[in-house]
Amino acid sequence: MNDRIASAALATSTAQVGVARPHESAHLHVAGEAAYIDDLPELAGTLHCALGLSPVAHGRLESLSLDALRALPGVVDILSAADIPGVNDWGSIIHDDPILAHAELSYLGQPVFAVIATTRDAARRVAARAREAMRIEPLPAMIHHREAHAKGRYVLPPMHLSRGEARAAIEAAPHRLKGSFEVGGQEQFYLEGQISVAIPKEDGGMLVHCSTQHPTEMQHLVAHALGVHANQVQVECRRMGGGFGGKESQSAPFACIAAVAARRLNRPVKLRLDRDDDFLITGRRHCFRYEYEVGYDEAGRVLGAEITMVSRAGHSADLSGPVMTRALCHFDNAYWLPDVAMHGYCAKTNTQSNTAFRGFGGPQGAIAIENIVDSIARALGKDALDVRRLNFYGQGQSTPYGQAVEDNVIHELVAELEASSDYRARRAAVAAFNAASPVLKRGLALTPVKFGISFNVKHFNQAGALVHVYSDGSILVNHGGTEMGQGLNTKVAQVVAHELGVPFEHVRVTATDTQKVANTSATAASTGSDLNGKAAQDAARQIRARLAACAAALHGGTPAEVRFGAGQVTVNGLTLPFEELVAKAYQERVQLWSDGFYATPGLSWNRETLQGRPFYYFAYGAAASEVIVDTLTGEWRLLRADVLHDVGQSLNPAIDIGQVEGAFIQGMGWLTMEELVWHPKTGLLTTHAPSTYKIPTANDCPAELRVRLFENANAEDSIHRSKAVGEPPLLLPFSVFYAIRDAVSALGGHRVDPPLDAPATGESILRAIAAVKAAP
Repeated sequence: MNDRIASAALATSTAQVGVARPHESAHLHVAGEAAYIDDLPELAGTLHCALGLSPVAHGRLESLSLDALRALPGVVDILSAADIPGVNDWGSIIHDDPILAHAELSYLGQPVFAVIATTRDAARRVAARAREAMRIEPLPAMIHHREAHAKGRYVLPPMHLSRGEARAAIEAAPHRLKGSFEVGGQEQFYLEGQISVAIPKEDGGMLVHCSTQHPTEMQHLVAHALGVHANQVQVECRRMGGGFGGKESQSAPFACIAAVAARRLNRPVKLRLDRDDDFLITGRRHCFRYEYEVGYDEAGRVLGAEITMVSRAGHSADLSGPVMTRALCHFDNAYWLPDVAMHGYCAKTNTQSNTAFRGFGGPQGAIAIENIVDSIARALGKDALDVRRLNFYGQGQSTPYGQAVEDNVIHELVAELEASSDYRARRAAVAAFNAASPVLKRGLALTPVKFGISFNVKHFNQAGALVHVYSDGSILVNHGGTEMGQGLNTKVAQVVAHELGVPFEHVRVTATDTQKVANTSATAASTGSDLNGKAAQDAARQIRARLAACAAALHGGTPAEVRFGAGQVTVNGLTLPFEELVAKAYQERVQLWSDGFYATPGLSWNRETLQGRPFYYFAYGAAASEVIVDTLTGEWRLLRADVLHDVGQSLNPAIDIGQVEGAFIQGMGWLTMEELVWHPKTGLLTTHAPSTYKIPTANDCPAELRVRLFENANAEDSIHRSKAVGEPPLLLPFSVFYAIRDAVSALGGHRVDPPLDAPATGESILRAIAAVKAAP
C-alpha cells in the first residue's frame, strides 16, 4: 500500500502515536514484577559460574594449576582456554580478545578461568583464589593513553579526516589558540549487571538468556565458541535493567563462558557478575586527550583548526574504531569549520577494553570544539553564546566528511531557548552577583547540539519485525530491538496500534529472540525506534491491506475506502468491530500475520577516506545551565537548567522528555563527578565499586529542570517523522561544564582561561581556581 492510500486509510483513526503514554512495563517496574534474567526460575540442576581473574596488568602466564581448586567444596568443574571447543575469541570487529586468557595476561581483571559450582557463593569463593593457581612472569604495563600514544602503541591504525588546508588557514589567521584538554571515561553502571544463563537443548542446541543489546552477535559468538552453526543457538532477552552501550559487545564473554560450561556439563549454567568484578572485567566510555591549534578572526569566527584526539582503547580494539570515527565526525558539532584537520589515535593500554557508551564517541568529539569556542570567546572578551552563534552552520554547507547539513534548525532552536531561558537578563544578574560575592561565584552557559543519527557501519542500519493478529483481534509483535528501559517496545506497540487502528492495549510486544527475527542489529546508535518502528509498521501495513481487501470483498466498496480507527473498521458505510473483521478474515483464509523489514535509505560511507553520508539526519538541541561554585572548597551546585531538544514529531512525548532528562543528568555525571582512577603501577581500577565511583543521584538534579521538545517534524521519512532521542541529549550538559568554567573564570575577571579538565570534580575545580588566581 503506498503512502497516499496509507494516509487515507488512517484519516479517521484515533491516533496512537504522538501521544504521551506510560512505559508498557511501568506497572511491572513499580510493582517489582518485571522479570529480569536473574528473576527467571532456575531449572533443576542449575550450576553457577564465577571467574578467576588476572591479578596483574600485564604478564606471561607460565602455568595454570587448577587441580587444587577443583578439589574444593562445591566445585563441579573449572574451565580454562583449552576447554573451549570452538574459537577462543569474542572480538567484535578484530579478533583480538580471548574469552579466557592464555599465554599473555593483558589487564588486571581479565578472565583466565571459570569456576563451575553448585552454588554462586562456592563459585565466587574459589574464583577469589585465582592467584594461587597461576604462575606469572610480570611484564611492563602501559596504563595511560598519553604514554601509549607517545610510544606509538595502538589497537588500530591512526585515522585522519581533513578538509581544505588547515595549517595554512591557522597560520594566516589574525589570532591563534593552542592548547590541550582531557575528558575522563564513564562507567555504564547499569542497575542490572552482566548476566547470562545457558540451557542445553536437544540435538546440540543451546538456549542463552542474556542481558544484551545485541542478541544476534551473541548468537554468532556463542556458536563460534561452541564450534556449531548459528541455527543451533537461540538467544533471548525480554528486557535489560539498563545497557547504555555496556551490553552491546561486552555481554559476549559471559554468554560464551556460560554456554561452553553448559555444553561441557550438559546442565544449565548461570553466570552473574558481582558489581566489583563487572567493573574490573568490562570496559566503559573512552577517556580522551586532545591537542589542538586553531586560527580565528576578530569576531571569533574559526578559520582553521587542527586537532589530535587520543583515546584510551584498552588492551583490545573492541568498538574503539567506530567510536573514534564518530568522535571525528562530531568534532564540528553545530559549527562550520572551513579548513580542518583531525587525527584520531586509539591507544593500546593494559586496562579494560573500552567500548560503547551512550553517545558512542560523539560527546568526546563535540566537547573538544566547545572547549575551543569557549576559550576563543574568553580571549576576545565576548559572550560565549555570541561566538557560538557566529560559527553555526548556515544553509548549503557540509560537514568535513562531506555530508550536507540539511534541515538546519540550530539558529531557530537556540534563539527560542535564549528567549525562554531569559539568558541575557540572567547573564547580567550573574555578573552582578559575582561582583558582590568574593567566595561564591555563579556561572552561566548555553551550548548547542548537532548529532548524527545512524550506525557508522552501513549494513547495521536494517531491522526486521513480525506482527501476528490472532483470530480474537489481539496483536502480538516481535522485533529485533532490545528493551533496556528506554521505551522501545512502547513506541513500537504504538506504531502497530496506530497502523491497525486499534487501542494500544490490544498490542503486546514479546521478548527479543533470535529464533523469531534473524540477523538483527544492536539496539544502539539511537536507532531503535527508527529501525524497528519502521519494520513493524511495514508488517502491520501488509496485514491492514489484506484486511481492507477482505472487508471490501465481503461488504462492497474498494480497499482504499476502508477506514481503520478506534478499534473499528468502516467499509462501504458499514461499521464493525476490528475483531469481527479479523474473525471473518480468518474464516476466509486471509493471512493474519506478516514479517516487516526496513533498511535506512541514502547512506554511504568510505572507511578509508572517511567521506560520505553516514547519517540519515541530524538531531538538534540546546541547554542553558546556571551553577554556583564555592571557590574555597571546589563544591558546586546546579541551580537551574533550561533544555530545548529536537525529537522531530515525537512518537511519545512523555517517554522522550524522560529520555532527555535522564541523558542530561547522566551526561552531567560524566563531566562533573564520575572519576575513573587506575593505580599507576599495578593497573588496578581503584574506583571499582559504588563506594569509590560516584554517579548522580536525585539530590544532584536541579530544583528547576525545564525540559521542552522543539516543534520540528523530521524532514526525512523517519517513523512518523520523529527523531532519535537516546544519545543526542547526553551532549546537553556541556552547558553545566562550561557554566562551571564560567564561574571559575569570574575569579580572574574573565581574563584567564581556566585549565579545567573533565570530570570537574572538586579537586579539578580547585586546581583550575588556583591556576586562575596565579595568572598574572
